[in-house]
Amino acid sequence: MAELETKEGTSSSCCSAEVQETCCDPGDKSECCGSGHGEGCGCSAGQQPETRDVQEAVRERYAAAARSVTEAQASNETVAASCGCGPGCGTGDIETIKGEAFGEKLYSGAERAELPDAAELASLGCGNPTAVADLHEGETVLDLGSGGGIDVLLSARRVGPTGKAYGLDMTDEMLELARGNQREAGIENVEFVKGTIEDVPLPRDSVDVIISNCVINLSGDKPAVLREAARVLKPGGRFAVTDVIADPDMDQATKADMAKWTGCIAGALTEAAFRRELHTAGFEDIEIRETHRVHDHAGSAIVRARKP
Repeated sequence: MAELETKEGTSSSCCSAEVQETCCDPGDKSECCGSGHGEGCGCSAGQQPETRDVQEAVRERYAAAARSVTEAQASNETVAASCGCGPGCGTGDIETIKGEAFGEKLYSGAERAELPDAAELASLGCGNPTAVADLHEGETVLDLGSGGGIDVLLSARRVGPTGKAYGLDMTDEMLELARGNQREAGIENVEFVKGTIEDVPLPRDSVDVIISNCVINLSGDKPAVLREAARVLKPGGRFAVTDVIADPDMDQATKADMAKWTGCIAGALTEAAFRRELHTAGFEDIEIRETHRVHDHAGSAIVRARKP
């Protein structure tokens, strides 16, 4: 087997990346990779991935998604669509890919008509957070994990020229795509910033509303995400997101599968856990309501809360 570098910088015998890709089932990895290997080998079957490992997997997946959108937009030919939260996501032209992300159909025709095709095509979420956030003229909105920018651009229109919409994303390719969509849409009260949702690069008490579309479940450190949300919200600020909520009986194999994690299922909290983490972060008036099923063991839900 190939020699791989561990986190401490020393080499140890471990199965190659190619071999690891062929044994995705956590129940098979011990036999495939052998026992006794450290976390640096990627052979720790059945264990929750570390936050940075999750971040890198998510970053790679969504960078590929952004590149697919850009390529499709340029050529209008078939592309490999890495659809994130989509239910299958194979290949197809722009019109086919549009129908594969299970949140895209939750935007009205009027909303989709407002924005460039690429913004709609890059919507890889599970809902329509702008429909549940009750945005008002003059408010400041932050979208956690803004992707191609569809929710940021829709929010900017709702808060008007006296308001502002921030989009936060850690993926350079998505930020480039989103800024291009902003230019094409001609919307000025928008700013896309690079950063992680666990460490938001905005001041304390600086936004009125936080939205997010099927992104918080992708984090390996959800308590940090919710603490940051509470920090940047103004007193009385609103948390209004759509996210995947896991059933209490979600099986361990699903939870441990990194591919499903980056596809929004495996990293999801249960409703009870989400309520608990929101309360611990300092939120009140917590409401979680499932809207539709996205998996045998998970559903998309509207999650609302308020900072005191």
